Amino acid sequence: MTEAPAFNLLAIFQAGRLQYEALLLAASLAETNPALLSRLHLAEPEPGPLWPADPHVRDKALRGLLAEMGVTFLSFPSRHFGAAYPYGNKIEALAALPPVPFVFFDTDTLFLGPLADVPFDFDRPTASLNREDTWPKPDLYGPGTDEIWRSLYGKFSLDFQSSLDLSEPDGSWRRYLYFNAGWFFHRDPQAFGQRFLSCALAIRDDPPPQLTGQSLDPWLDQVALPLVIHSFGGGRATLPPGLLDGRISCHYRTLPLLYAKESDQAVEMLEKIAATPAYRRILRDHAPVKACVYRNQGRRARALFDRANLPRREQAIRNRLKREGLWIR
Repeated sequence: MTEAPAFNLLAIFQAGRLQYEALLLAASLAETNPALLSRLHLAEPEPGPLWPADPHVRDKALRGLLAEMGVTFLSFPSRHFGAAYPYGNKIEALAALPPVPFVFFDTDTLFLGPLADVPFDFDRPTASLNREDTWPKPDLYGPGTDEIWRSLYGKFSLDFQSSLDLSEPDGSWRRYLYFNAGWFFHRDPQAFGQRFLSCALAIRDDPPPQLTGQSLDPWLDQVALPLVIHSFGGGRATLPPGLLDGRISCHYRTLPLLYAKESDQAVEMLEKIAATPAYRRILRDHAPVKACVYRNQGRRARALFDRANLPRREQAIRNRLKREGLWIR
């Protein structure tokens, strides 16, 4: 068996949709990276005033199955975000990790290949480039994209010019450092988490005037993340392309989208897990798995799209799935 790489994995574990996604994530890790199961940390927000409903997972069978698989459960307090901004879990959970290099993955991720094949440079962090131009959305008469991003780098005394991809033309959103926060990594979870938290809170509570009219919900984590990565000497291309968000992992986000646009390997992994009796007993209670896998609605969704010629904008895929009654999350 391949020796486990010397880093921890982190995902969020919470009552509701995420508890089932966490099982899918762990089961796919067991299929592809069994030596890493003991390094998988599932971080669970503690109940508190920022959570009107208890976020703890109460399903004893699910929790017990994950424990048998060897994963580690962590708990962390929600001091700044909670139910008002649950994406903040990934920021606050970092403080609970042991002081070992880490890779964070959104819970809606399947592993498809060996993470030992990914040449992580933990001194040069990066994050997922599987994104669209979701932020900012400049007003016709307001500050442009360049002015908005420049104001953020200035707020944190970061060098804006060195963050630009000068191979992209003026006016292109790809010119600016912008990530999907579905995965990211660094050598020090405490240092990274504290800077991520400080940056996110400063943007939320005291944004530059250039951000007036710009929505930060749900984009706050993706606005802060490039600044944090840049501050630690990372960038947009510190990993070879085609590994994460490719041959090694799939950030599917919703099961209808997985069937509509992701690889045959990702679909096969999902259906293999769902067919395993120990997992099936739990996953049949999750409406998206029940509809997409056990009732074959996912295959119906897959037949609607040509993976070699998908619509340019993901919203078009979502709209078609909704029109066909195949959108469930």
